[in-house]
Amino acid sequence: MNVAGGEACPDPGEAVDLPEFIERLRCLRIWAGSPSYRALAKKVGPLLRPPQTLSQSTIGDVFQSRRRRLDPDLVVGIVRALGLEERTVDRWRAACVRVHAEAKSGGAVGVFRQLPADLATFTGRDTDLRELIGAIDSARGAARTVVISALEGMAGVGKTQLVVHAAHELVRAGRYRDMQLFVNLRGFDPDQPPADPSAVLDSFLRALEVPAQQIPTDLDARAAMFRDRLHDKDALIVLDNAASEEQVRRLIPAGPGCLVLITSRRHLAGLEDAFLHQLDVLAAAEAVELLGRIAGVERVQAEPAAAAAIAESCGFLPLAVALAGGRLRSRPAWSLAHLAEHLQARQPPGSDRRLSAIFDLSYRGLAPEARRIFHTVGLSPGADISVPAAAAMAGITAHEAQQGLELLVDEHLAQQEHFGRYQLHDLLRAYAAERAELESPKECAEALHRAAAWYTVAADAAAQAIMPTRYSEPLRPEETAGFNVTFDSSAEAMAWCDAERANLAATVLAAAQSPSPYLAWRLPVAMSTYLHLTCSWPQWEHLHQLGLSAATSSADLAGEAWILSNLGIAQTELGRFDEAADHLTRALQLRRDLGDTSGEAATLGNLARLYAYADQLESGLYYARQALDLARRTGDRRRECAALNSVACCLGELGRTDEALEYFQAKLQMHRQDGDLRGLGLALHNIGSACNQTGRHADAFTTFQEALDVARGFGERHSEAGALYGMALALDGLNDLDQARPYLEQALAIFEDLNAPETQEARSQLARLRSRVAEGGHPGEG
Repeated sequence: MNVAGGEACPDPGEAVDLPEFIERLRCLRIWAGSPSYRALAKKVGPLLRPPQTLSQSTIGDVFQSRRRRLDPDLVVGIVRALGLEERTVDRWRAACVRVHAEAKSGGAVGVFRQLPADLATFTGRDTDLRELIGAIDSARGAARTVVISALEGMAGVGKTQLVVHAAHELVRAGRYRDMQLFVNLRGFDPDQPPADPSAVLDSFLRALEVPAQQIPTDLDARAAMFRDRLHDKDALIVLDNAASEEQVRRLIPAGPGCLVLITSRRHLAGLEDAFLHQLDVLAAAEAVELLGRIAGVERVQAEPAAAAAIAESCGFLPLAVALAGGRLRSRPAWSLAHLAEHLQARQPPGSDRRLSAIFDLSYRGLAPEARRIFHTVGLSPGADISVPAAAAMAGITAHEAQQGLELLVDEHLAQQEHFGRYQLHDLLRAYAAERAELESPKECAEALHRAAAWYTVAADAAAQAIMPTRYSEPLRPEETAGFNVTFDSSAEAMAWCDAERANLAATVLAAAQSPSPYLAWRLPVAMSTYLHLTCSWPQWEHLHQLGLSAATSSADLAGEAWILSNLGIAQTELGRFDEAADHLTRALQLRRDLGDTSGEAATLGNLARLYAYADQLESGLYYARQALDLARRTGDRRRECAALNSVACCLGELGRTDEALEYFQAKLQMHRQDGDLRGLGLALHNIGSACNQTGRHADAFTTFQEALDVARGFGERHSEAGALYGMALALDGLNDLDQARPYLEQALAIFEDLNAPETQEARSQLARLRSRVAEGGHPGEG
């Protein structure tokens, strides 16, 4: 076995699944000295057959736990580039092939891994780590409920690093393998409010594969579902930067197999049965060791007195020591004595002043271009930032932005907890924003406007990729700063929305407080397609309320109409029908005043949905017919299709199924003419369901057969399952139970795989069918 720095090389043979294999590969990179992705890309490319030129993103993506497969040749190239001998390389190749084979056969158990990467420069804290893990072991042995450990301490003392390191140590020891969840609660963010526990639970439940439609809107109901999902699970939850006990209380599961690790700058004495650990600054020797790991062990050993003086000038705070080490590493000509004298001359006592002097030292060493990137990350509305967003904010190319961000990481001014996403420590974030405001207030305002414009353009492009047929408002060119963003597929657009969701919400808030009221309402409108698909109604409502204030304050009637109409949609879904009716009625009048006939038809359709949901079907039918008449008069085929569906649904709910079928058939014909496969599939499903309800089971079976072909044609698995289920019900109605059973079993398998809301109904239907087949009976007998 290879050994580096006295530590054993990670063993790939112990990985039980693909995520754990990737975790061990990440540990191997740390073991090998944490070479950058850029450096690895240069080494790995020539080792491949044939040799290739690789990007750093290709290498970085290999280390992401979300991966569902890896290229074994690329893995082998990385392992070789990290300096392992061929016998060990062969073991890594074999382990990679094995975990893929087990995943394909279903032999491996899936896990949920959200922990940030363990820092390669983590140093010392042996006593703190021993006490923390010892307390966890003692509590777990005695407790019948969840084990809670809260780590408290001042800003910059290294709470997050210690908790993340402890979490990785526990997982590497084979514990808490079922899942690890992580969230930054932003309890002390200088620019954003603390994270809403309801929104955190929403993200956790989605990570636990709860379908969006099944996630409750009520906070206590979400907390109950979270506890239920973690019942009997071996789970680790990290709640970082908690503002208070109240913020975390509902985020704590109940099972004894769970561990909750919490960090905070405040004393959380109100947490019952929690182990509270106060984290102090580093010991002097630990601070010097950290300085050596970053600046170079030989340099520190050559000037031990100066190294000790630097550590003392940094107040033994890990954040400050890391910054000082970064300065020394980038300035090989500097002596440690020179830096020590410089710090001592500029620092009166007091931790705040010490940090300020260290920040100044690192900041002044940056080139103007790097300072601009530093300002950008500090000013960014969200907690982290991607390379394209940073480039847009700074007004530079993506290549320039990435170089600048990587330089900040190298200087320990920025962190990259997840590949491709950069962030600053809260203290550095506040410092960066302060420097930006002092040096160039105009540049700050321009950067914030570019951020809002870029996120709006990107969100609008994502909505277009996800749902090309949606009713939309063209962006005003004068507000978009010339940005152009495209997505190659709806899956790529959804993934982008998932990754940027928190930043998009933060940008709406920032735009609402800026001189850009247009973007403050236009961004929520752009987000509505994604929020609709993820059933994020509370967030939809909150962001649109911000947009409404911006639109009304600037007398933007078009914006007000859009926001009011969208608010009505969310409030309908939330069951607040009176509020929805008020907003939709006001939106309808505004759109009529503006002569916006397409928007008028859309709002009439929203009113039809509202009254159908409120079980006022005659009123719903009234508005649906109005929408249909208007769409036909103006030749708006898209709105006509939507209105046909609304009329048919209302008629169906009123029991007028034959009339409903006529409207569904008219909608079906339009989709055939337009080549709209998704619309065609939905219309076929509606017709098949209506036929089943009215006893026309043969027609239903034929219709669902076509719906099945359409669904499989564009890979829509949920629609595929719905079609199979409809075919099974049709055959059941025709008394052909033997033929119905395999269709129902196929449908159930897909519903279960998707964790779809129809799963239980399909499972019960299959049980009833099997019982009747076993008894030899038929529907209507007995």
